[in-house]
Amino acid sequence: MVAVFPSSVLFCCDHNAVRSPMAEGLMKKFYGQAAYVQSAGVHSDMDVDGFTVAVCAEYGVELSRHKTRSLENMQDWGDDISSYDLIVALSPASQRLALELTRIFHLEVEYWPIMDPTGMGEAREAKLAVYRQTRDQIVTRMLARFGPPTTEETAGTAG
Repeated sequence: MVAVFPSSVLFCCDHNAVRSPMAEGLMKKFYGQAAYVQSAGVHSDMDVDGFTVAVCAEYGVELSRHKTRSLENMQDWGDDISSYDLIVALSPASQRLALELTRIFHLEVEYWPIMDPTGMGEAREAKLAVYRQTRDQIVTRMLARFGPPTTEETAGTAG
């Protein structure tokens, strides 16, 4: 059953380099401007992963210009975490931090256990296959949570 569609969503993971940028880009692609969408990590010490860029490009999602940021960076830059309707944590560490940062706010934190593909697979094609699995896990959870894509250009892409 699809829950109420939030007006703002923050996806978070460990480094904002793989899972959360994937989720941010896919959400924007599937639902357009139906919600304000951002992503962040527990840390922001890495660049967006090249395999992430490649597997998202297969869905028409451009991530090569994504700049990683941490939840702490968000606060420093004035992006108040309490202004989001929903935080989706894609890793255990990000779930813990999100719950800690939101304990005094009334907002929803969901945990989606999404596989971390980094370090898996030997050759390029094997790595791409693992990253596609991660992307597809996010797509499956996203469609279950938010319903079918609402933008016309994605009607045939997901599902």
